[in-house]
Amino acid sequence: MGRVLQEDLESIAAYPLPWHEMRNSTVLITGATGLIGSLLVKAFHTANKRHQLDLKIVAVVRNVEKAKAVLHGCDVQLIEQDIRKPIFYGDDVHYIIHCAAVTKSKEMVTYPVENIEISVHGTENILKLARDKRVRSLVYLSSMEVYGITDPGLEKVSEDQLGYLDLKNPRSCYAEGKRLCECLCNCYHAEYGVPVKIARLAQVFGAGVSREESRVFAQFAKSAMAGQDIVLHTDGSSSGNYCYTADAIKGILLLLLKGENGETYNISNEETNMTIREMAELVAEKIAEGKVSVVTDIPESELMYGYAPKVRMKLSADKMRKLGWNPTVGLEQMYQKMIEELTYDK
Repeated sequence: MGRVLQEDLESIAAYPLPWHEMRNSTVLITGATGLIGSLLVKAFHTANKRHQLDLKIVAVVRNVEKAKAVLHGCDVQLIEQDIRKPIFYGDDVHYIIHCAAVTKSKEMVTYPVENIEISVHGTENILKLARDKRVRSLVYLSSMEVYGITDPGLEKVSEDQLGYLDLKNPRSCYAEGKRLCECLCNCYHAEYGVPVKIARLAQVFGAGVSREESRVFAQFAKSAMAGQDIVLHTDGSSSGNYCYTADAIKGILLLLLKGENGETYNISNEETNMTIREMAELVAEKIAEGKVSVVTDIPESELMYGYAPKVRMKLSADKMRKLGWNPTVGLEQMYQKMIEELTYDK
């Protein structure tokens, strides 16, 4: 772990939250080897020591050996299982953050059925666990992709302004699966009183990103680090909404402890909104100091890459700001921090 990530974790642990409410309790995190899940485990581990919470951290993972490597040094109990199967845990669970999901676009178009199964069956199993354990709070991690293609005339897109999804496109398995999971969350809240909050995340990156990460932001960073031209496989006109890793973790924890049950919140830094091409140009000019160029190589079929449909929207973070959340890291600094940590981890 490098300096940047360690400082981020200390910053999260120092975030003004009612940490004392979690003292002597158990928090369960799914998808704990992914970017968000692993950072949450590390953040709770750091907060545990800082605030002497005696907090028990339980992580549900697909591969224990991978989890031991990713979560090295963390005091965490690992449960290895397929999230699509019922989760049995003998002790009390007080808090849950459900992060498990497919995040690679190529897998979404290659295995759309499995994607839906992981999303829907996995979330249903977590909701049943939350209901049976009578948890104090549950946060479900959704995605900005649930919006689909929104009205381009909207200045900002708030949580109640969903758009169009093409159900004939297998890539919609991800967005539509997330929509159904949000509906399941709201149904479990309405019928069983499960205290769930939904976090619709913008694309999150920064310190903590793995060197194996293949999403567009990582491809841009790796090109800059290698001194190679940034290659766009689309025209780059789609809008991007982003948030720094530590800012996103603070937002998720704020929802866990202070969010309103049954409500949905966008977690996005509004100042980072720009097109994919604009972000590529920013990386080429600012991060690579003008030593690389942005070139376009559009394949005959973009389906092979599994890219999401082109959208033009700016997510509103008004609802999160009303809770007291304010992101602090802009896009250029997001890249700088990510690259410094990746360089340390090389």
